[in-house]
Amino acid sequence: MYSMDKLFLTTLKDVYFAERQLLKALPKMARAAQSETLKQAFTEHREETQEQVARLSRVFEIIGKRAQGQTCQAMLGLIEEAEELMEEAPEPSQVRDAGLIACGQAVEHYEMARYGTLAAWAAMMGHEEAAQLLRQTLEEEKKADTLLNRIATREVNKAAA
Repeated sequence: MYSMDKLFLTTLKDVYFAERQLLKALPKMARAAQSETLKQAFTEHREETQEQVARLSRVFEIIGKRAQGQTCQAMLGLIEEAEELMEEAPEPSQVRDAGLIACGQAVEHYEMARYGTLAAWAAMMGHEEAAQLLRQTLEEEKKADTLLNRIATREVNKAAA
C-alpha cells in the first residue's frame, strides 16, 4: 500500500531535485536579463535557493532520511522553456525579459504548490519542525513571485509592448 510517508518522501525528493536544477538555471537567466532589476532578482533568488536546499536537507534529517533528489520532469520542462526562450530571443531585450519573468513565475508557482502541499502534509503527519521549515520556504517563493510580478508590471511589460 502506498502510504502518506512514501508520498511525502517522493514529493520531497522531487522538490529537492527541482531546487538543485534551479540553482543551475538562475545564473543563466540572470545573464540573459537586460533589466538590472531582473538580473538582481534572479541573482538574489539563487542565493535564497541555496538556503532552501539546505532547509530541505534539514527536513530530510527530521524525517530520518538521506537527502536525495528524484527527477522532477515538471522542473526540467519549466527550465527547458526558459532555455528555448533564450535561444529564440538571443539578443537582450525587454521582450526577452518579459518572457524570462513569465518563465520565472511559472517556476515559482510550481514551487508554491509543492511547498504548500508538503507543509500541510508534514503538519498532518506530526512533523511540525519540518512543516515550519517548508512554510518558511513557501513564503520566500511567494515573495519571489510578487517581486517578479512587480518588475513585470512596473518596468518590463510596458517597455516590451
